Amino acid sequence: MSLSARRSLPLLMLACGLLLALVCLASLLWGAGDVGPAQALAVLAGGGTDEARFVVGELRGARTLVGLVVGMALGCAGALMQTLARNPLAEPGLLGVSAGSSFAVTLALLSGASAATLAVHVAQAGALGGCLLVLSAARLQGVGNDPIRLVLAGATLSGLLLALTSLLLMFDQRTADEIRFWITGSVAGRDLDYLLRILPSLLLALVLTLLIVRPLAALALGERVARGLGHKPGRIRLLAVIVVALLVGSATAVAGPIVFVGLVVPFIARALAGPDIRRTLWLCLPLGPTIVIGADTLSRLIAAPTELPLGVLTALIGAPVLLAVVRGRRLTTL
Repeated sequence: MSLSARRSLPLLMLACGLLLALVCLASLLWGAGDVGPAQALAVLAGGGTDEARFVVGELRGARTLVGLVVGMALGCAGALMQTLARNPLAEPGLLGVSAGSSFAVTLALLSGASAATLAVHVAQAGALGGCLLVLSAARLQGVGNDPIRLVLAGATLSGLLLALTSLLLMFDQRTADEIRFWITGSVAGRDLDYLLRILPSLLLALVLTLLIVRPLAALALGERVARGLGHKPGRIRLLAVIVVALLVGSATAVAGPIVFVGLVVPFIARALAGPDIRRTLWLCLPLGPTIVIGADTLSRLIAAPTELPLGVLTALIGAPVLLAVVRGRRLTTL
């Protein structure tokens, strides 16, 4: 990495950080409750009525923090998964990881659990199962080296799991009513208790990421290079899969399956900073929340006074990016 490239990363981080701050401000100014931007600004300045403080702090503030964490988790999970599969189309929502998490959550709800008190490890176990299945498919001859075939394999897995989920919901109306809004993906109505439940998993994911980020960069150059530098590719892949499951499972447990964030965020990060996973992950930290919180804010404004599900809007944003990747020259393995 050149000296100029190293210097450019802090500038990119600063620019992305400023953009994230603006998006967070917009999320606090517009949204749930009869509190306009002027009243919200008064609250942020230390004034405002009790009602305005409740709306901005308890409703919009908590929602913004949840979007911040979910965006970071999904953005970093997408970058890790694409590096692991050496495929620019690898994304938790496209490859069945989110569907596996949703299927596990549905099974837990059918067993008597509640969406409000759902254990995070249930969603993470489903994400881990989905991740292992799709990466096993990626190692099949001809699939892992072809981005389109890998996405088709992931789409098949997602379709199967979603069909099974729908089938299970037919037998339990209570679960169907409880999961209907959650399964479209949303950060609405989430409070800080949700973040406290996933905090241990996120901290573990952070520690594991710090341990594997350099070996992953070496593995991207090939297994022989990684072994030559003293790394063990099998162990690296296993730890990376665990990190992806922790991140995607945590995000899905809180906000439901939100698709395309793990595709869009690394796509933008690589365009700005290059393919090195160490640089990509840094940029995913502010870019992921920017996409999620920005989409969530738009979802409140487009259909006001109601709102669109967040998962629907991220799909509308991500679909053109998917087409751009498919049509462009970025289909070569990473």
